[in-house]
Amino acid sequence: MIRRLYDWTLSLAAHPRALWALAGVSFIESSFFPIPPDILIIPMVLAAPSRAWLIALVATIASVLGGLFGYFIGAVLFDTIGQAIFDFYGKADAVESFNARFNDYGAWAVLIAGVTPFPYKVITIMSGWTGLSLPVFMVSSVVARGLRFFIVAGLLWKFGPPIRIFIEKYLGLLFTLFVILLIGGFYLLRYL
Repeated sequence: MIRRLYDWTLSLAAHPRALWALAGVSFIESSFFPIPPDILIIPMVLAAPSRAWLIALVATIASVLGGLFGYFIGAVLFDTIGQAIFDFYGKADAVESFNARFNDYGAWAVLIAGVTPFPYKVITIMSGWTGLSLPVFMVSSVVARGLRFFIVAGLLWKFGPPIRIFIEKYLGLLFTLFVILLIGGFYLLRYL
């Protein structure tokens, strides 16, 4: 099922209204859809490099708006919809223990989930459920999603098709390593 969904999402990149499709996928991916917008961003930028920044901007805006919808799910619909989404992603057991500490590090959680392969939708829902400050959520989301999508678009714009395999295989890992090093650096500065 996921493979068919992936293939269908990928086919949207060639659609005449691909920017609208990207906006739709970016929006729903931030709250419940399992396929990331990068699947559309990559072929769209490769097909039209001069539109790279517009593509990244559309993905960022739609993703942040979708994140607000995820926040709403967590704040208002957690018991009916949010819990089912957490169950689907195998995160239901972590909800209670995570809730106790989430707001202390909520901005970092949103930033990390926004740039790494961790499901951003889990954090958007969790942010609403725990009552993370909406301005903190919004700023963190704009920074994280903008960083992710503009880096992908920028790499494709600069290096073209040869960078595609690197992005698809290793960029998520590099973002994750960067976040680990960043947090480790802050930890060392604070405790050494």
